Amino acid sequence: MRKDYDERIGRLEEMLKKGNAVFFGGAGVSTESGVPDFRSSGGIFSSKYDYPPETILSHTFFYNKTDVFFDFYKKFMMPLSARPNAAHVTLARLEDKGLLNAVVTQNIDGLHQAAGSKNVLELHGSIHRNTCVKCGKKYDAAYVAGSDGVPRCSCGGVIKPDVVLYGEPLPSDVFERAEEEIARADTLIVGGTSLNVYPAAGLVTLFRGKNLVLINKTPLHAFGATLVFDEPIAETFSRLRP
Repeated sequence: MRKDYDERIGRLEEMLKKGNAVFFGGAGVSTESGVPDFRSSGGIFSSKYDYPPETILSHTFFYNKTDVFFDFYKKFMMPLSARPNAAHVTLARLEDKGLLNAVVTQNIDGLHQAAGSKNVLELHGSIHRNTCVKCGKKYDAAYVAGSDGVPRCSCGGVIKPDVVLYGEPLPSDVFERAEEEIARADTLIVGGTSLNVYPAAGLVTLFRGKNLVLINKTPLHAFGATLVFDEPIAETFSRLRP
């Protein structure tokens, strides 16, 4: 198994050396940084609460039961102590070397930027950007996390996190840029996602390049990948030396 793993690592390194690659990632990229995912047995959606998490994290619930929303959001959606792992760090290094064009992510934790990645397309927004719904003033995550109850602006308005809630569309400008990056890439690496969340998962169907690489604990062979890893994503990236 280790020999096979080494061979696959070598093949991935050769693909990356040719450049024009894009990474598309999900919650599994950050779980090794201690950030819980959503749907696993120990994930956020398994939390015991008075309302289903999918209901709490909805546009309607945010405006109708704002206090309950923030009680949940601050407890489960703001991993401010998390730090980038080897996957985040390696992706930033690949971009710096001109081998990776962009990171397309479904995550909202900002760990890719913390690791040094610059062209990060956040499909679901970010906990680090927050805006008053009344006057538009901007606030950081520390302000929201440190607030007592519902975070409020100096004008008195409620501060809304810049994250895509259920019932809200993905940011069209970011989505369009992601479409463009994936469509023109020669290598697409999909990591830490089961590709079950749409419309984001549909981006993979736009890929027309040579190499589709899947890195996920549950292999996604059905997508006709060139290369598949079911080993931990941080370990896999830590072994790359392109």
